[in-house]
Amino acid sequence: MFWNSKTPGIPDEYFLRNEEIPITKEEVRSIIISKLRLKENYSVIDIGCGSGSITVELCFQCQNGKVFGIDVDSKAIDLTKTNLEKFKVIAEIIKGDAYDMLESLPSVDGIVIGGTTGKTEAIIHRSINKLNKGGRLVITTILIETMFKAMEAINKSRDIKDIDFTQVTISKGRKTKTGTMILSRNPVLLISATKI
Repeated sequence: MFWNSKTPGIPDEYFLRNEEIPITKEEVRSIIISKLRLKENYSVIDIGCGSGSITVELCFQCQNGKVFGIDVDSKAIDLTKTNLEKFKVIAEIIKGDAYDMLESLPSVDGIVIGGTTGKTEAIIHRSINKLNKGGRLVITTILIETMFKAMEAINKSRDIKDIDFTQVTISKGRKTKTGTMILSRNPVLLISATKI
């Protein structure tokens, strides 16, 4: 097995990358996974799977469950499949609009929403309906506008409790000729909640 650690946070450089496809950075992935409160037999959906970094991490955490990845972008689908092969893990990868694709999927224990293609509220409502009782929803974005729409959708739902809002700002060191410089990455906004 290419990765044999139980903890999340696979180093970014281990993933195959494409400059056109975003990757959720390792520290942020670790926080997302912790907010999902997963168990080995859980089933989880990764909406907007992009490079597949979260999808791969979910496969390691839910080895006896089922993992689904959804994306509208063909390049993202191909990259996710390539990274799954590299890490020797299995997930069902679906190309299409998450709002439409969710309808045909089974109920699950966790959903990560990382891309909504402008249908934020609708995808959140459909995701809440797809969660099992006690299931966890985690929404991630770097856009304030998306976070505002997500907060509105979450606050309108009567099926959600334990709502948590978190801003994550990570800085990383980079060696220079004279020492180490600290560079900040884009802040990431997270909402997590539990299905009643």
